[in-house]
Amino acid sequence: MKHIAIIDLGTNTFHLLITEINDTVVVPGNICKKTIPVKLGHNGINQGFIHSDAFLRGIKALENFHQLIIQHKVNQVKAMATAAIRNASNGDDFIAEVKKKTGIEIEMIDGETEACLIYAGVREAVKLGTETGLIMDIGGGSVEFILCNSTEIFWKRSFPLGAAKMMDQFHHSDPISAQDVQLFTDHLDETLPELINQCIQYQPTKLIGSAGAFETFEELVRRRFHSEEKEKNLPARQINLDHFNVMASLLLQSTHEERSEMPGLVALRVDMIVVAALLTQFIINRLSIKKLTISEYSLKEGILFDLLSRKEI
Repeated sequence: MKHIAIIDLGTNTFHLLITEINDTVVVPGNICKKTIPVKLGHNGINQGFIHSDAFLRGIKALENFHQLIIQHKVNQVKAMATAAIRNASNGDDFIAEVKKKTGIEIEMIDGETEACLIYAGVREAVKLGTETGLIMDIGGGSVEFILCNSTEIFWKRSFPLGAAKMMDQFHHSDPISAQDVQLFTDHLDETLPELINQCIQYQPTKLIGSAGAFETFEELVRRRFHSEEKEKNLPARQINLDHFNVMASLLLQSTHEERSEMPGLVALRVDMIVVAALLTQFIINRLSIKKLTISEYSLKEGILFDLLSRKEI
């Protein structure tokens, strides 16, 4: 019996999963699951560095994780850093400071590797089948797109379109102005022609949103249109597209204060959810998507399942 700790160092949040590995079904995070909103990209993401306040928040979060790792007698730790750290001029300094303070060794991964690991997580949650699906993971610093089915990745790419970056660049009024919406849409048109062309070739029939913002979309829709609790034992669920579009329109028309009072919208995403909704609507409309699925499994679970498949645990 082993306890494995997976750490996903994202731009907005740091995630810790501690999982018991045995000969039966592996449930990610069945021992411990914790998320800390570090906002590592705050005040520096579009300038290419980790601001001193964010740097300190990140170190404290890893110290917190380290205590949980000790408490749960973890045998093996795998920590991976994504866009905010790999694109920061002081990213290596952050990794070195974490090693010094906690002993945790962080691996910095590129966007292509991140996309592969997201796929490894999502396919354990979603019945992808033989039809082509488009996985979309909206991070704070980057967005990963993966065209795939249950057995194969056809195309994948990471784009610097993360919600923290795009909010800083395009969300300049409250509510967001029609001019900023148009500027953001124009930016997406200029940035994503390769994605559009690949989708014309592979014809995805559904969009699979990987955790994060999509969990928020689901919760907002559930609170507005349904009364029942979500089925917690299912790591993949459907989001009604009409309901999503209504919710996205409300987000675009809302002020910060109004969003803060929306049931189901956590403080971390109160502002970033606007550009995330715009980006998701852009993809749905441009690709004529008819089905939207949320996967609770994403990068952190993908790291775990990848280690298992490689027999590195």
